[in-house]
Amino acid sequence: QVQLVESGGRLVQAGGSLRLSCAASGRTFSDYAMGWFRQTPGKEREFVAGTNWSAGTRSYAASVKGRFTISGDNAKNTVYLQMNSLKPGDTGVYYCAATLGRPIGLPREYDYWGQGTQVTVSS
Repeated sequence: QVQLVESGGRLVQAGGSLRLSCAASGRTFSDYAMGWFRQTPGKEREFVAGTNWSAGTRSYAASVKGRFTISGDNAKNTVYLQMNSLKPGDTGVYYCAATLGRPIGLPREYDYWGQGTQVTVSS
């Protein structure tokens, strides 16, 4: 089992940057594939970015590619989402997720979820 706690969300102006953190506790952090998702009211949870540490792969949604970067610190058991050039469309609750599987970016593939952190981008 792994527990996930996100932090770092806040109100920011368009064009600004934020770094979200997801602290993991429990099983060895590097055993998991990690993902970031976001959700807005009335919409389904959508994939933002993901990484598989053992495979050394990273993937991004087309809407954030080139602006967002997922990274991790094994010593701190923490995964980050660096978000640059933020747009109002990036507004939402951002969730961190983990799985022992090999996900392709679907929420149902992830077994563990954090409580979410709110990101609001004003125009």
